[in-house]
Amino acid sequence: MKSILYKSDTIGKANHGWLQTHHYFSFADYYNPERIHFGMLRVLNDDIIAPNNGFGIHPHYNMEIITIPLLGTLWHSDSMGNEGAINHGEIQVMSAGSGVYHSEWNKDIQKPVHLFQIWIYPRSKNITPRYQQINISSLFEQNKLYQIVSPNQHEKGAWIHQNAWIYLGDFNTQSTQTYTLHSHKNGIFVLVIDGKAHIDNISLYKRDALGIWDTKQIEIHIESYTQLLLIEVPMN
Repeated sequence: MKSILYKSDTIGKANHGWLQTHHYFSFADYYNPERIHFGMLRVLNDDIIAPNNGFGIHPHYNMEIITIPLLGTLWHSDSMGNEGAINHGEIQVMSAGSGVYHSEWNKDIQKPVHLFQIWIYPRSKNITPRYQQINISSLFEQNKLYQIVSPNQHEKGAWIHQNAWIYLGDFNTQSTQTYTLHSHKNGIFVLVIDGKAHIDNISLYKRDALGIWDTKQIEIHIESYTQLLLIEVPMN
């Protein structure tokens, strides 16, 4: 098993006033040649958008974009005609494909919006853009990892154009979670949203992450009151 550690105090950070952001991979003004991507996982940003602010209309191409609100309500609008609110307990998938314009805005005049945004390279370029937004509350399982994204339309959660899976976990007791990868060609990126976990004798605290590959299975030892984000992606 091989791994790369992303301690929370080593990732990219920026405060733009209207946006406080943390980058696990090189993005915008943050550049680290050793952290360009993790396999097909290109971007993982931890964003806080100030009240009455957001990302204006801008384009994307050939990327699977997943947005997970952690707090507050995000307003989405795009060139495909989709428009509406995305709340905590929902996720958004946008396959940019051959090209799409969109904006993401915090319309609340008092409260910030906190979210994760994930970009994954698609398996094919220039596909027809698509949009999906689902409620994941019914997928929730306490003290278990539960799937929210997969490559299959008929599985639980949303789906994307890549052999990748995304899970969340919310734990209130000590436990050990065994995760078996779907393919030996894949790697797994584990982020501790809050709390504490241990993988292969490596301790992970709030907002620490560990990228792992060349293994079939991992064990995650979880302390009480821990939240996890887990992303499995092809490594090439």
